[in-house]
Amino acid sequence: MNEPEVVLDMLGLSTGGMVTAPRTLAVVGLSDNPFKASHSVSEYMQKQGYLIVPVNPSIGSALGQTSYPTLSDLPVKPDVVNVFRLPQFIPAIVDEMIELGLKNLWVQLGIVHLEAAARAEKAGIRVVMDRCILIEHRRLAAH
Repeated sequence: MNEPEVVLDMLGLSTGGMVTAPRTLAVVGLSDNPFKASHSVSEYMQKQGYLIVPVNPSIGSALGQTSYPTLSDLPVKPDVVNVFRLPQFIPAIVDEMIELGLKNLWVQLGIVHLEAAARAEKAGIRVVMDRCILIEHRRLAAH
């Protein structure tokens, strides 16, 4: 968990901070409220060239993108599942990722569920947990 090379790969960056591959981020818990962290972080990532796919059954859209109720409803297979949900929701997200064959789980800063992370890794899912994708991108990307 949180290996530096995994962080770089999930972000689609080389060790020098250059973009190697554009990434699609399914953002579980993305809010349409611009004052929420999930919105501002995802907006930053979108401005950096990432395709943001909202996953939230409570909204119709966010950041100009249609929102989907679950990962199973997505029309594309995301490169990374970026989670802005409370820890108790992480196990169900991991279950759905295992079922769908999704391989990269990023759980945002302040959110930790070690048992779910261990189960994900045992199933072949790479995990970054308790890290902010915006902070890591700013730190590692060559601007």
